[in-house]
Amino acid sequence: MTIIGARSPHQTLEGQHDTALAALAAAGGREAFGELVRRHGSAVRGLLRRMGAAPDLADDVAQDAFLLAFEQIADFRGEGSFAGWLKRIAIRLYIRRWKRDRRLDLMAQTPEPQAADANQGDGAAAGRMDLDAALKHLSPGERACVTLCYGGGLSHAEAAEALNIPLGTLKSHIKRGLERLKDRMAPQGGLSVSSSPVKAQPLGRQTHV
Repeated sequence: MTIIGARSPHQTLEGQHDTALAALAAAGGREAFGELVRRHGSAVRGLLRRMGAAPDLADDVAQDAFLLAFEQIADFRGEGSFAGWLKRIAIRLYIRRWKRDRRLDLMAQTPEPQAADANQGDGAAAGRMDLDAALKHLSPGERACVTLCYGGGLSHAEAAEALNIPLGTLKSHIKRGLERLKDRMAPQGGLSVSSSPVKAQPLGRQTHV
């Protein structure tokens, strides 16, 4: 018998806070964890792609992160956001793949950015690049450092530890990376720092030491 006005379990879960859903998931609630994945899955995949992962790889790492997060859900104490906790798991897994495949050497000489395409469009579009497109013109080290601190919510010290590089090296990569992003995304004729599209289109929460 259907009770008129009764809410489905999914509708009930939709109204729950992340911390409450995490508690339900820790007690074995797979539907609760599924709701958390539905809420934050796209953000995790987007972060991985901005770090340099191809779409297929981003999907694979995100899936591994979800599985590991479910296994370790009891470790989430609600002291920070669930999204931040989940992103840190995904970041660690992606960096582990970097190290395994030896595809990233943050200590190497930073290459010059790629030349801009001559035909990027006309009008305002010609002088302004999408943030994701601009990130592709950074070196792997710059892209990783900027994304971790501005998209992953890591402090400089946390990002340096995650990447196993000196703090000074990380800060240098961030400084160069942000300068190149501003140059790439500036309308023709220049752009002041105060109106930078890096601020207008933030990668995420920025934290410093």
